[in-house]
Amino acid sequence: MEFSSHQTLSLFLIINSLLLSSSPLLHALDTISFTTLGRLSYAFDIFALPAAGPAREIRLTDGNSVNFNGHFPPTRPDPNTHHLIYVTERNGSSKIYLDVLRHTTRGSSRSALEVPTESTRSQVLLIGDEQTNGRVSMKDRPTLAGGDLIYISTHEDPGKPRSSWTAVYSTELSTGSTRRLTPSGIADYSPAVSPSGAFTAVASYGEKGWSGDVEELGTDIYVFSTRDGSGRVRIVEHGGWPSWADESNLYFHRRCEDGWWSVFAASFDIVGGKIDVDSVVTRRVTPTGLHAFTPAASAANKSFIAVATRRPGSEYRHIELCRGETNDGVGNDNDLVIENVRSPLSSLSLLRVYGSFPSYSPDGERVAYVQFPGVYVMNRDGSGIREVSKLYAFATSWDWKRKGVVYTSAGPDFSSESTKVDIVSINVDDEDSSHNYKTLTKGGANNAFPSPSPDGKWVVFRSGRSGHKNLYIMDALKGEEGRLYRLTEGPWSDTMCNWSPDGEWIVFASDRENPGGGSFEMFKIHPNGTGLQKVIQSGTGGRTNHPWFSPDGKQIVFTTDYAGVSAEPISNPHHYQPYGEIFVINSDGSGLQRLTHNSYEDGTPTWSPKYIGPTTNVELPYGASKCQFEDCHWLNIAIAPHQASKRQCAAA
Repeated sequence: MEFSSHQTLSLFLIINSLLLSSSPLLHALDTISFTTLGRLSYAFDIFALPAAGPAREIRLTDGNSVNFNGHFPPTRPDPNTHHLIYVTERNGSSKIYLDVLRHTTRGSSRSALEVPTESTRSQVLLIGDEQTNGRVSMKDRPTLAGGDLIYISTHEDPGKPRSSWTAVYSTELSTGSTRRLTPSGIADYSPAVSPSGAFTAVASYGEKGWSGDVEELGTDIYVFSTRDGSGRVRIVEHGGWPSWADESNLYFHRRCEDGWWSVFAASFDIVGGKIDVDSVVTRRVTPTGLHAFTPAASAANKSFIAVATRRPGSEYRHIELCRGETNDGVGNDNDLVIENVRSPLSSLSLLRVYGSFPSYSPDGERVAYVQFPGVYVMNRDGSGIREVSKLYAFATSWDWKRKGVVYTSAGPDFSSESTKVDIVSINVDDEDSSHNYKTLTKGGANNAFPSPSPDGKWVVFRSGRSGHKNLYIMDALKGEEGRLYRLTEGPWSDTMCNWSPDGEWIVFASDRENPGGGSFEMFKIHPNGTGLQKVIQSGTGGRTNHPWFSPDGKQIVFTTDYAGVSAEPISNPHHYQPYGEIFVINSDGSGLQRLTHNSYEDGTPTWSPKYIGPTTNVELPYGASKCQFEDCHWLNIAIAPHQASKRQCAAA
């Protein structure tokens, strides 16, 4: 299985390799780019609505970057001040902020939810990378419990491939002291703290671990002491996204056998300060006929819960019990073409950049990418974007010797061995897009992922012409008609190949150890077919895809499920494979290093021959509709007529 890239956006990882002694992987003045599915096409803000009365949406966050998973702390000493704790990706990394929203009309807490101006807003960084041992990580689901902040972080490596890094931590805000509440070797998701602060509930696989789920995670609901993580017990089998109503009742979601996502309630007794597991009773509280998920209960008003819904015939999610007008239009401007992202290493700078399957020109001045359909080129600073071909294509690579020549695969991606896909070379400096390309392969037997040799004479690619996807090498100028020979042979898939800068190696992904099983390991081989070596695999059944050599050939960047998943997929826009993270490894298989930490799908990395330093965020030069993203495709299930008529949402 290849990492998908439909309607994706490139995340350019810029590596400045004035190498620290503690980071043996990176070398001077390097740049890596990769794709993040959909990320730069949307920006999120947090809104509020009154539970009763006029339904007017109020934007609480400031329109900067992606803001989500907001939390109102339970205490509010000043009735004219409201506090909001939330996760944001501003300034290039995942952080947890506290916004203090002040108003001047005394006795009217409603006015605190008016759109705040900068003069009424104070922002405090609660958790950044400094609170996680200086390591870049994803943060999620913050909740305040007394003076402690409970949240998810991915800063600790479990030391096992294909294992999620997510764990629950507690930071004492007055001292900065942080402790881990999740047991070692376990991954927890979606923490929720009980109203008293005594208990924390999580979605977790427990000791069984992640098995590759990409839609509903196969988690259970566990509860433990918020103070130190002790007394951990499983109270619900099959569930996620817990939310407390009171100390003896919580809600969660699961996908049912009838195909609908639904919200359930779990009730239980507390005996001697501990949950009586034998007393747990669950019941379904939302009906069939609609999807309902990510419940939010209110300890202050138990007469309702809020749920996200997806109704038959709708392409959008909604919040039940809430009505209102649309966004006031304040917030982010056009989609971005370049966005700064914080790096996990001090010698590393990261840029998230628009485009799929990006690759750099040999001089590092231009970037080619695809848009489904269309092949595009832009300058490395995001300027000069232009379409150079209208072909439906995927994968790009530049000729090392012939200026302005880009190779790509023309045809549908993710297709069978016999699908018509051919390798073409495009002269991107020829403005006649109808005649500026040459087809190099014949027969269209899924010929894809071209990578030219550094001497400019050859192109390696994968082809399904034998009935299996193997690697072939052909003449770079004349294509198959000049010369063609087979590099690998077998009843498996060898794909996503890349030629090393010194010409000595070709690295590729392959399922040869479990043909057709969906797992892909990384191998390398000499161009003459000798010296086959495995570089890395991601556990049993894992994926290590889209490898690309560094300019000096000593490292390989790739995308993988080595770090498992970092959040419940339903809490995000659609991602085909939300476990994709970018890693780099020495070409001999040593020195593995994780580079990205998020809950998105990162893929198709590439390395630039020239360093590109950090820059200000750059908008696309043309206007674009805001908040363009796809909802989870697997929510689009067939709806029976009798189910579609059930439109009420049951409340607990």
